[in-house]
Amino acid sequence: MPQAAARVLTSGMRLPPLPTIRDLVKLYKLQAMKQLSQNFLMDERLTDKIVKSAGRIDPRDVVLEVGPGPGGITRSILRRQPQRLMLVEKDPRFTETLELLRECAQPLEIQVDIYHADILRFNIEQHLPDTTQRVHLIGNLPFSISTRLLINWYADLAARRGAFRRNDTCMTLTFQKEVAERICAQLGSEQRCRLSVMSQIWTEPVMKFIIPGKAFVPKPKVDVGVVKLIPLKRPKTDLPFELVERVVRHIFNMRQKYCRRGFSTLFPPDGREEATQMLFHQADVQDTLRPFELSVDECLRLAHVYADYAAANPEVASYDYRAQKIAID
Repeated sequence: MPQAAARVLTSGMRLPPLPTIRDLVKLYKLQAMKQLSQNFLMDERLTDKIVKSAGRIDPRDVVLEVGPGPGGITRSILRRQPQRLMLVEKDPRFTETLELLRECAQPLEIQVDIYHADILRFNIEQHLPDTTQRVHLIGNLPFSISTRLLINWYADLAARRGAFRRNDTCMTLTFQKEVAERICAQLGSEQRCRLSVMSQIWTEPVMKFIIPGKAFVPKPKVDVGVVKLIPLKRPKTDLPFELVERVVRHIFNMRQKYCRRGFSTLFPPDGREEATQMLFHQADVQDTLRPFELSVDECLRLAHVYADYAAANPEVASYDYRAQKIAID
């Protein structure tokens, strides 16, 4: 029987009987480690809801799960029967529970690969050479790395590398509620920040739902937001990612002051005010707006005029405002 037909026949199969995640955590004495920002999600209704938020998972798709831990979300992914599930877990204590899930996936003909690695250093292209398969990135992210990982993935998305060589790789991820709200914050919201603008240049971020902190073990001090980030078919800029990130970071570095204050720190003191005033005029942006009042388009217009100015003045491109402050201190 062809493999595709066999997978259709197994589409209604359930995983073989397994102890609950709560029982496995007790059996293997898997206490969450504070230094790794670990919080276990035990409720299968919630893990199913997270995976459902990722949208349709087809039989030829690949899912990469970040930080599966004892395997709560992993079970929910396996029920959707992708062709391949990649588990990237830094903590080797979860090996036995993940190996158990890999064995249970064999009757479903799902390839489960377990990588003991730091997701911040994980080379996705090396382990996923086939670019014909759609990829889903799913994970209950450790709070300590969530923003850094997201910015890294935006850089990959802008360069069409890593998991983003196709333009339909969606991310369904958990964040602290406040961070999730910032990612999705619209123009004028006081929660709008660098992460909001960067997210909305390359993706459409959608807040799917909120998970109360009490659903996790141990209970974090904050609630958790589940956000789906859908790559835009046409990103809003073709400028280099590093340049855009630099400009947006400087603009929001002084988010309660006029936007010209943060933007001006891109330039050396000599001629700073003149350059700032000239570039705001060229970009047709009002320099007395607060950073959170700037639209994505206005931020990108500032990035464009800065790119032209830096190309004509190489000393500006290498200027580091913070390095000068440290020297003065």
